[in-house]
Amino acid sequence: MSCCAPGVELIGDNMAAGRAEEVRLASRDIGDGLRQTDLSVPGVHCGGCIQSIEKALNALPGVEAARVNLSSKRATIRWKDAATPPPFIETLRDIGYEAHLDDGTADRKDATLQELIRALAVAGFAASNIMLLSVSVWAGADAETRDLFHWLSALIALPALAYSGRVFFRSAWRVLRHGHTNMDVPISIGVCLAFGLSLYETVHHGQHAYFDASISLLFFLLIGRTLDHMMRERARTAVKGLARLASRGALVQRADGTRDYLPVNEIATGMVILLAAGERVPVDARVISGRSDIDRSLLTGESVPVPVGDGALLQAGTLNITGPLTIMATAVASESFLAEMMRLMDAAESGRSTYRRIADRAARLYAPVVHSVALLTAIGWMIVTGDAHRAITIAIAVLIITCPCALGLAVPMVQVVAARRLFERGILLKDGGALERLAEVDAVVFDKTGTLTLGQPRLLNPGTIDPAALEIAAAIAAHSRHPYSRALASARAVDPALVRTIDVSEHPGAGMEARIGEHTYRLGRAPWALASSMFAGDEAQAANVVLTRDGEWLASFAFEDRLRDGAHDAIAELARDGFSIEVLSGDRDDTVRRVAGGLGARHVADMSPSGKVARIAAIEAAGHKVLMVGDGLNDAPALGAAYASMAPASAADIGRNAADLVFLHESLRAVPQAIKIAREAARLVQQNLGLAIIYNIIAVPVAVMGQVTPLVAAVAMSSSSVVVIANALRLRGATRAERAAPARHVMMAQPIAGSR
Repeated sequence: MSCCAPGVELIGDNMAAGRAEEVRLASRDIGDGLRQTDLSVPGVHCGGCIQSIEKALNALPGVEAARVNLSSKRATIRWKDAATPPPFIETLRDIGYEAHLDDGTADRKDATLQELIRALAVAGFAASNIMLLSVSVWAGADAETRDLFHWLSALIALPALAYSGRVFFRSAWRVLRHGHTNMDVPISIGVCLAFGLSLYETVHHGQHAYFDASISLLFFLLIGRTLDHMMRERARTAVKGLARLASRGALVQRADGTRDYLPVNEIATGMVILLAAGERVPVDARVISGRSDIDRSLLTGESVPVPVGDGALLQAGTLNITGPLTIMATAVASESFLAEMMRLMDAAESGRSTYRRIADRAARLYAPVVHSVALLTAIGWMIVTGDAHRAITIAIAVLIITCPCALGLAVPMVQVVAARRLFERGILLKDGGALERLAEVDAVVFDKTGTLTLGQPRLLNPGTIDPAALEIAAAIAAHSRHPYSRALASARAVDPALVRTIDVSEHPGAGMEARIGEHTYRLGRAPWALASSMFAGDEAQAANVVLTRDGEWLASFAFEDRLRDGAHDAIAELARDGFSIEVLSGDRDDTVRRVAGGLGARHVADMSPSGKVARIAAIEAAGHKVLMVGDGLNDAPALGAAYASMAPASAADIGRNAADLVFLHESLRAVPQAIKIAREAARLVQQNLGLAIIYNIIAVPVAVMGQVTPLVAAVAMSSSSVVVIANALRLRGATRAERAAPARHVMMAQPIAGSR
């Protein structure tokens, strides 16, 4: 036997090495020396599971963070990029959870829902038939008929219990054999004890049997479990719908002229793609040649096609309508705009707020507390009455009636429905905790350019600028995503070689600095660009954006912009609701005053990124809770510092990452809409927690005093869960009313001169 051990060990080592290599290949580099791995964990279904999995994964060496998404049953792990990945799958298997690699792209059937529906159907059929037999017994059947009906009930209940109860038994056994517990443990104990007691009574010709209680309990529990699962999946249809917008592949043209159809995950940055009319854009790309109309309703909510031509940027998932295009990939599929939206939606479901953590703690404490209460109840009734049968019956009723399903559903159901409703209004919730914070804000701070305005300015004075200076400015601007930079870059054709050779550094809130030959150029705000210059002419001082060479003024640039759709309506609605409104901007005072004054808001101009953070801190120090709405690189610190934050989909990557919510369409009315939904959700959460607490305050003493049979306990417990779910669904009702109301999109096309 010992001679075989080295071979067995070698095989085990090879399998482990192969699995580690598979994990590495399935992970993706997220920068800063970290990689991310997604695992499918089908066995996760409650807060206790989440805590156990996250605790086990976070304890592994090299793991930076591990989060579990209950809706998608997926664990997301960030780990240090080392030679060998940590043993994620083995660790989860050791604590009782099977796991496998999951890239999130598979379009699988919902096996869990199918199992729940089958179990629910079996339990419902069995419960109805057993109830008919029980009614006959209650009607006064003689002893022989009663015994016969009890045996018939047992024959119906046993297979139903084995089949429908496995949903709970499997979960309970998995955690128990690894030394843990969850809410399915007392459920399983209560159901099995009720069946066992009933079988004992049947064998001994007893008057009472509770087969109806045990199967009805399963039936009502499965109703709640199925509704919970269906609502989570309905909320996830938004993410699934986004996944369906992703192309499976694209026709790529090689450098030698050959063409290959590649899966979307194999498309690399710089590849040339031939996009036919009627096809969706596979990855973020730029148009090389051709003209067409693009349906961008995914991004903006507008169904009107947008004409595109050479140089236009296309986002993944948008639809090419009228003509063929030749495009160049600017991002891989996992980094496209469509993929980012899916990650944001996933993050919204994964985020757990303060209220949810309270509910999870209550659910985790439930098992030992209820087991203790049931045991003490049985002991107490034994001491008082000496009747073991009655003591056990009352203890079973206590186990059944105190199931924490209502408490466990109180917060997640509201958050799932709220995330779905926000998505239907074109808003992605990035962090579940933001829903609570957003409901509490009483002050709103807006950035100007790209937020209140569209951030799509155009250069007003190209004819008055020296062509050489304009070419240099355009070459520098090509390195930035700032709206004014994009306007400058599109105002003059520039030699690509010049763009590639210059070394550019960006200074948030100030501008860009470039080294060309022996000279240093600055493009940005006049005070910063002219800081080392003795020249301070009127033209330079009057402009917001200037170009300098070694501190000497070369050119000034004037732009115009227009207000974002719905800006007037959004500000007016917020003001009516009593919010304090302020505009913070790095632009000149006269430009900011023109915008803020037209909207009826206070303003502070010439703000640096640190200045915005300081201003938000001052507002919050005065007792307010601030919602920051911004879009740019220089807004990221303020977005992170505010109590809650929002950004448009057009924002810079760092701005979207820093924000709690992202609105996909152009209209600024998303801000009051999101606040309204958050406040409605907070009210429903409070109601649900109150209902769950009141139910337990009433139910537990009544059950302990022996006033509840196991059947009544099953009905009462399940009814409380249904009430909580129904209350959460009220948040969906307003969505239909909103759809019925005509959309109000007022296009404000006021030109705003000046610059940032």
